[in-house]
Amino acid sequence: MNKYLLRGLIGIIVGLACCIIGLFLMGQDRPLYKWAMVVGVIVFGLGFLTTLYSLIRKIERRSLLDERKEQQKNE
Repeated sequence: MNKYLLRGLIGIIVGLACCIIGLFLMGQDRPLYKWAMVVGVIVFGLGFLTTLYSLIRKIERRSLLDERKEQQKNE
């Protein structure tokens, strides 16, 4: 597990936790729930994008390694 995937998963978990806390605060009619929901959505979005970036990097690395292997075969 690389660092981007780990950061992404942590961001997703923290974002979901903030959204759940926001829903809990909304049920108790507290005005602070709006900020908790906003922070939760932003952190979840960043975590999702970081996870997606991790997967794209992994695919890119594999394709580069395969390309180098083919070049060495041809030489």
